[in-house]
Amino acid sequence: MDPLSELLSGIRAEGAILSGAFLKAPWVVGFDDRAPLTMVTVARGGGVILLADGTEVPVKGGQTAVVRGHEPFRMADTAASVHRPHLEYWLTCFDPEACGPDGVPAPPGGPGEATDVFVGAYRASGRRHERLLRALPPVLVIDDRSEVCVMLDACTEDFASRKLGTQAFIDRLFDWGLVCTLRTWFDQQGSQAPSWYRGFIDPVAGPALEAIHTRPSAPWTVAGLATEAGVSRALLAKRFAEIMGEPPLTYLTERRMELAEELLGDPDLTVAQIARSVGYADQFGFSNAFKRRKGKSPTAYRAKAAV
Repeated sequence: MDPLSELLSGIRAEGAILSGAFLKAPWVVGFDDRAPLTMVTVARGGGVILLADGTEVPVKGGQTAVVRGHEPFRMADTAASVHRPHLEYWLTCFDPEACGPDGVPAPPGGPGEATDVFVGAYRASGRRHERLLRALPPVLVIDDRSEVCVMLDACTEDFASRKLGTQAFIDRLFDWGLVCTLRTWFDQQGSQAPSWYRGFIDPVAGPALEAIHTRPSAPWTVAGLATEAGVSRALLAKRFAEIMGEPPLTYLTERRMELAEELLGDPDLTVAQIARSVGYADQFGFSNAFKRRKGKSPTAYRAKAAV
């Protein structure tokens, strides 16, 4: 499994909605799901996304924004609208009763500029998504590509037909849309993209990374990872360090510790079981490695996380 797929494996859309509204300026729409990620696609019209810290990010028709973090945020026709009388609505994907099929209602007094907004809020399980969130800005904006347009067309068609399973269908399409959006954004970052993203597409480091992420518990050596990449040990060690900023086995250990952190959240697993699942023959060696990198033993880490 590649790193992006793995980091996204614990993130799922829930209650994604299609909201078509005639918004008459000044207007403000609030988003209060407090989700780790929220994706907002503007089909037409536009406005500005307003974060709790005062950050303002303009979004226009044909663009998609991904908002990171659990703080509520708002979108308005202009930033000035929040400081004067305006029509205000709240959208939520996590509360079915507060998020009806008609989305934001049209304000009285006749239609204003048509603004169509598609919203998907994403829940997360475990902790593996945290590394992904650290790689993202508070808000990223991209111009829609054909994949997202196809997704929105499919959502609209299925939503209008009222077939059984429509919500699940739309949620899964929004999962796909998030993958397309993030992949496009990371591609646009070039050398500024995180090392785990750049590394996977590298012909030398990529196969080694895939091996580590697919089979982290395997008894990997530099020679074994070099065989996966089809290169010499020296070339793999040199190229991997250049791309990832650390040697292959150091990265392997860090990856195992990240998995261990997540597994320690499951009270049904013993420390010995977790040690074996991340590639350690006994829990003592695992506990020592975990403490060196995390500052506390697995048992102490688990106890603190449970509070």
